[in-house]
Amino acid sequence: MSNVLVVLDHVNGTVTKPSLEVLTLARSFGEPIAVAFGAGADGVAESAGQYGAATVITVTDAVVDEALVAPKSEALAQLVEQTGATLVLLPSTLESKEVAARLAVRAGGGLITDAVAVAGDPGAITTQQSVFAGNWTVDAAVTAPLAIVTVKANSVAAEPAPVQAAVQSATVAFSDGAAAARVVATEPKAASGRPELTGARIVVSGGRGTDGNFSEVEALADALGAAVGASRAAVDSGWYPHAYQVGQTGKTVSPQLYLAAGISGAIQHRAGMQTSKAIVVVNTDPEAPIFALADLGVVGDLHTVLPQVTAKVAELKG
Repeated sequence: MSNVLVVLDHVNGTVTKPSLEVLTLARSFGEPIAVAFGAGADGVAESAGQYGAATVITVTDAVVDEALVAPKSEALAQLVEQTGATLVLLPSTLESKEVAARLAVRAGGGLITDAVAVAGDPGAITTQQSVFAGNWTVDAAVTAPLAIVTVKANSVAAEPAPVQAAVQSATVAFSDGAAAARVVATEPKAASGRPELTGARIVVSGGRGTDGNFSEVEALADALGAAVGASRAAVDSGWYPHAYQVGQTGKTVSPQLYLAAGISGAIQHRAGMQTSKAIVVVNTDPEAPIFALADLGVVGDLHTVLPQVTAKVAELKG
């Protein structure tokens, strides 16, 4: 068994669901060592321990919060050397993929991003990726001694394996260039009470067919405990914020259930949701391209169909 480094995403000490999934995956390769960066990192120990991380290494130097991704990649390169890890796993976020790429250059590792399956032994890691808008599945292998893999959300079910986690403060050195680019201002996204889009198990998305009225989409999402998404047409029309766009120029999601309401299914949108485990479509046009992806298709007006579904979900929930 080898040491496996798992980089945790967290919000002020609350570990994200995709990170818990990656911890679950890491246990099949060896003893996971969790790494948490920035303010609140000391608070991840309880969650990380619940999912099998007996050791949590924190990097809380001010430069980590003040600068962009360079300090994290520098710190990880040093931690790989200190722990002797042969595998580094990260959840697939925009920032994590950049950190992973920089780490691969610094440590001479082999990089694979957006994996949906990871297998093999440390030193001989193989993966699967869904590429070209989900039309192809690629098998890949890392031939370098160090494998660095980012894992798509919902590729693994998070399963607890409680242990007592010990927190260690990392001893790392940062170069002068690590803080050359700094964050000068941030604005937190307003809390909606819904799960984060890329990590949600259920996503309800609306498109041009909403005519700008997302109330039925939001009501069904809240009844299901789902995230809300939007097509590019809806975002470009100003009906919903860009942060919720699903597609090639938006966010890529892979939930257990994706419900597309009033979305025609242009290739740009399908590229962002095609790997969903189950797809339900509601559209007035029976010839809409998105029906080709549907596990269940309903030809009808979303403003009529969605409220009925919401009412039935509420009834079943009692």
